[in-house]
Amino acid sequence: MSFPDPIAVFRTEAAELLEQIEAGLLDLNVNLGDKDQVDAVFRGLHTLKGSGAMFGFDALAAFTHHCETAFDRVRKGEVPATQELVTAVLEAKDHMRALVDTPNGDHEATGEALLASLRAAVDGANNAGSSGPAKTAPGQNHFKIRFSLPQNAMANGTNPLPLLDELRELGECRIVADRSAIPSLDLLAPTDLYVSWEVELLTTQPRSAIDDVFIFVMDEMQLEVITVETSVAAKAPAKPGAPVTAPQPAAAPLPVATAPVVVLHAATPAPIAATPVETKQNKASENVRVPAEKLDELMDRVGELVIAQSRLSQLAGGSGDLQLRAVSEDVERLSGELRDTMMVLRMVPVAHLFSRFRRLVHDLSHETGKTIELVTEGESTEVDKSVIERLADPLVHLVRNSCDHGLETPEERLAAGKSQAGHILLSARQQAGEVIITIKDDGRGINRDRVRAKAESSGLIPPNASLTDQELYQLIFQPGFSTAQTVTNLSGRGVGMDVVKRTIDALRGTINVASHPGEGSEISLAIPLTLAIIDGLLVRVGDGRYVIPLSAVEECLELSIEEDMRSRGRSFISLRDSLVPFLRLRDLFRTGTKPDPFQKVVVISTGSERVGLVVDQIIGDHQTVIKGMSKLHHDVATFSGATILGDGDVALILDVGHLVAEGQQQEAHLRAAG
Repeated sequence: MSFPDPIAVFRTEAAELLEQIEAGLLDLNVNLGDKDQVDAVFRGLHTLKGSGAMFGFDALAAFTHHCETAFDRVRKGEVPATQELVTAVLEAKDHMRALVDTPNGDHEATGEALLASLRAAVDGANNAGSSGPAKTAPGQNHFKIRFSLPQNAMANGTNPLPLLDELRELGECRIVADRSAIPSLDLLAPTDLYVSWEVELLTTQPRSAIDDVFIFVMDEMQLEVITVETSVAAKAPAKPGAPVTAPQPAAAPLPVATAPVVVLHAATPAPIAATPVETKQNKASENVRVPAEKLDELMDRVGELVIAQSRLSQLAGGSGDLQLRAVSEDVERLSGELRDTMMVLRMVPVAHLFSRFRRLVHDLSHETGKTIELVTEGESTEVDKSVIERLADPLVHLVRNSCDHGLETPEERLAAGKSQAGHILLSARQQAGEVIITIKDDGRGINRDRVRAKAESSGLIPPNASLTDQELYQLIFQPGFSTAQTVTNLSGRGVGMDVVKRTIDALRGTINVASHPGEGSEISLAIPLTLAIIDGLLVRVGDGRYVIPLSAVEECLELSIEEDMRSRGRSFISLRDSLVPFLRLRDLFRTGTKPDPFQKVVVISTGSERVGLVVDQIIGDHQTVIKGMSKLHHDVATFSGATILGDGDVALILDVGHLVAEGQQQEAHLRAAG
């Protein structure tokens, strides 16, 4: 049995902590008075520092300590949270990531510069906060704490003595050790921990400070913290022989214990009640971290199982053995359930993708001098993880383009009668078997004349060519195409939108661009939900079999020979008082075969656009394992992939988006011809 590399595990956990810290900082930047976010950022920094020191990342621990100290002062009310402080810690967070990835690199100069910025931000916040009225010292809090660590805690490297020392640093306390659980000598294991503790603490610190002491061992320990009212505690008489000494009146401070006081108990202590913190940790422990490559491997095995099940179904269908058919039906049901479960495991909310752009927009706002607000919608929409991974770069280019090209400066917006802050909407929604991701801004819009002039000067289109707005806007995705007057570190070189086009084409997706001068632009990306397994409709055209994604199929109709002859030259069918264009796949694929007497029309759609596909036969539904096209056929736009059928033959998967666009283009040409 192989065990995971602890350093790799730490790096994974550190990446999650850094994401949480960044999210907390960005939330805090919106509301600088949010104490919950201050506490969340502090806990993240505290955990990262401790974990780094535990795994030998000393440079990370030392650097993070300075940021933790700064936020500790904010927590205590010594300095206020400011945008300068948030920006400084955000930049420091990037440096922490570098210290995690390359701990042996030369980071000293960068670290010193960032710490200088951090000190300046803290000093500035301190000066700003000192101008106000002096705050009165908070009252003291009285806590009774009972805790016990797991029996194997010391064997796993957890020493309880530093935890007790940290509690002493919080204020005046009395510590009592409970040794009643220690077994007889013949049963005692020297590496096990049998002692629990009861602590009475008088401190000015809040309840959260106690949680911070146990933050690294909270998952498996038992912890009970009771807040004692001082007035009630003063009246309560001390019971003889009680394990915890009752507190004195507020005027008399508790004696500070220089060493733990050990008291022997004859009875077993009462079980410690579960606290909300413990319940939350138990729920979190139900999650299991699985490497992505193992999910991919499991997905491949499920795909092979689906193909084998298809073969079994085909054999059972041609056999008169009822028992074989029953087994085939059971295997088909079970493989379908396994496939659905596997697909759910691979689906990831787009919130993981959208969260990256909050930091990007924050930085671009500072670089461009523009006030930019990012709004996200549909973050719960789920997409296959492989699609999410490949969408990151295209969305970065589109968001940067909206910030730099689309949105105006505050002065220009005010002169145009707009609000000073520009808005970018990043949204996602599911539509049939696709996810539609939209990037919309309320900026100046795309300059149509400038795009045409640039396209003509570059030789992309002939002068005075007749193009629709959509055809013209698609030119901005050509390599090297840019209408920027100057080249900046953000844009102007004409490479970003080319990356968007190539990536979306590789995903078999489509791009739609809409723009209104002075009102803004909207770019929509239509991407398949998954690149692994789909439900398909298996059809026959000529002698070949093809798969149509079932999520795009609206209905199936019969096309008689008479209707087929009447529609020659028109290629329209009447469907509930509306004309729907259709494509004859037999002609499109040049099969060279005669049509069947009773052809079928499969009506497919993407969004509001519909088109019919004329096929010779509808065979039935088919669980389709998507296989990529070879490099030789990569540029064939009509097909999005291939699959292996039960008899071993290969069936091509139709690209619905491309066929709908071709059908609509055919309709437009026929209407234009009159």
